[in-house]
Amino acid sequence: MTHAIRVHQTGGPETLRWEGVDLPSPAAGEIQVRHTAVGLNYIDVYFRTGLYPAPLPLTPGFEAAGVVAAVGAGATEFKVGERVAYATGPLGAYAEARNMPADRAVKIPEGVSDQQAAAMMLQGMTAEYLLRRTYPVKKGDTILVHAAAGGVGLILCQWAKHLGATVVGTVGSDAKAELARANGCDHPIVYTREDFQTRVMELTGGAKLPVVYDSVGQDTFAKSLDCLALRGMMVLYGQASGKVPPFDLGELSAKGSLFITRPTLFSYTATRQELVDCANALFDVVKRGIVKIAINQTYPLREAAQAHSDLEARKTTGSTVFTV
Repeated sequence: MTHAIRVHQTGGPETLRWEGVDLPSPAAGEIQVRHTAVGLNYIDVYFRTGLYPAPLPLTPGFEAAGVVAAVGAGATEFKVGERVAYATGPLGAYAEARNMPADRAVKIPEGVSDQQAAAMMLQGMTAEYLLRRTYPVKKGDTILVHAAAGGVGLILCQWAKHLGATVVGTVGSDAKAELARANGCDHPIVYTREDFQTRVMELTGGAKLPVVYDSVGQDTFAKSLDCLALRGMMVLYGQASGKVPPFDLGELSAKGSLFITRPTLFSYTATRQELVDCANALFDVVKRGIVKIAINQTYPLREAAQAHSDLEARKTTGSTVFTV
């Protein structure tokens, strides 16, 4: 028997329970992974609360790193003892060990630790597709990153800076502003005392922006649209403050033929080759020191409820990892 965090009914952090579970041998096409580190991401909150529906009971988590403990029939790409990581599901990462489809895992290269891999796979691969494929950031662009001191935000700032962009970012405190600045954010905006739309207009001389990367949602959406230049792109990839309410698509026309997309990592890593290419691009910038992964909090996996409480209270910065 192994142990896992289980959710029997959706709700607050108190619904996360540490329980014993049976783990069968891996089926054909699967590998069994003994976890050494598990990543915490805001999407885990969405499943715990029921915002993203899933059958109950469930074990949250999409991201972890560990060692291959067993290999099912046909999973010939992996061997027992190899270090692997994953970030695109299926659900079930909040566990000491689990079985998962082999084609959703990638090998961890030398020079990347298990904790780094667990901390960066979901957030880092999200940054990869946002910056290189959803809206390909180019030298000279000025971009806006909401939640710039968060896990994805810090990676976006560093990577975008490397690509030659000027990075504007919103943060919730002076301490987070300094953290974002240290990670490539040229103009951190403390949104609790400064209007980010007004500041964007000042910084761009009224020219506005080609793209906004928004993981906050309801609280930032409307003003984010007003930060976009002609034919600019609104990239809504999260909703930490709540769902964006329905709105008239005619506003996109009135505001300058704007584009809007609601992308997910799962769509951008739908094929095995897309997953491997995305992971390799991330591993490359980390190994070269272009992107540094800030693991600013660690919790024992059995204390997942406390970690969720801190995440929702915006007490965390950078990446958070559960130790197993």
